[in-house]
Amino acid sequence: MNHLKVLITGSDGFVGQHLFNELISNGVTVYRISNSTDYFNQDKKFTFEQFFSPAFNNNFDVVIHLAGAAHRTFSDEEARNTNFILTKKVIDKCINLKIPKFIFLSTANIYQEQVSIIHITSDVSSNLLNTNYNKLLAENYIMSKSDKGFIDSVIIRSPLIYGENVKANFASLMRFVAKGLPLPFRCIKKNKRSLISVYNLVDLIKVCIEHPKAANQVFLASDDNDLSTSEMVALMAKVQHKKNLALPVPVWCFKLAGKLLNKNDVVDRLIGSLQLDITHTKNTLNWVPPYSVEHGFKLAAKKPSIK
Repeated sequence: MNHLKVLITGSDGFVGQHLFNELISNGVTVYRISNSTDYFNQDKKFTFEQFFSPAFNNNFDVVIHLAGAAHRTFSDEEARNTNFILTKKVIDKCINLKIPKFIFLSTANIYQEQVSIIHITSDVSSNLLNTNYNKLLAENYIMSKSDKGFIDSVIIRSPLIYGENVKANFASLMRFVAKGLPLPFRCIKKNKRSLISVYNLVDLIKVCIEHPKAANQVFLASDDNDLSTSEMVALMAKVQHKKNLALPVPVWCFKLAGKLLNKNDVVDRLIGSLQLDITHTKNTLNWVPPYSVEHGFKLAAKKPSIK
């Protein structure tokens, strides 16, 4: 792998930082597109403006496109510009530069919350929120270019990603557990949700960089160990050496609160299931997630975000 020349977009993001460090430690020559200015190796860092310039002719073996609007703080226009328009421009530039492979980090949220397990052949949801809808548009555009033989692409549909320096809801829940606050989640034990640690995701991306069978494939990703909300909170308590003070509030209370507060989507994510069958990923790539869920939770607890 150390002979490769890789470009990462979104390198200052959560996944991007972990991936960059791992590739560098493996001797890979890594270039980055980032808006941040606090990196070393400035000669290997570009802005999107530089990358899209007609004069830009630096070739790479692989472009890994991680830049995206992942959370709901983005407006519809921002989500479209970042998740679809930007992706379209990046892959078009890759084709123009004759770059052999393009890896795109998509989301498992293009599927509907459901009880049954999602397979690689499962239909995507027809009622997507705008952030996820634009990820799907980006996927379709990428596939259309690959189908025409312009570039080999790999699409990875990831569930919630966690690990050291994780942000958003996972970090908030980790902090609440660390404070010993009683949380009302003990009865939410019949649902199952797929997660993936950033360490397993980075390992999967590394495999996709070189594996010959990864070309023009869509892969589901997870730790291959799904957890209920109750199990998740219990594990957060365990890795932080705290008592599990989860309270036995019935599930119907959450459903009622969702209706009264017009927060059904929030409640659905809390009590619903989103399980990904990664058999296709494991069989195609001969890959098994190398790190346990507990390993990822321990590192997520090490430096929880305060944002």
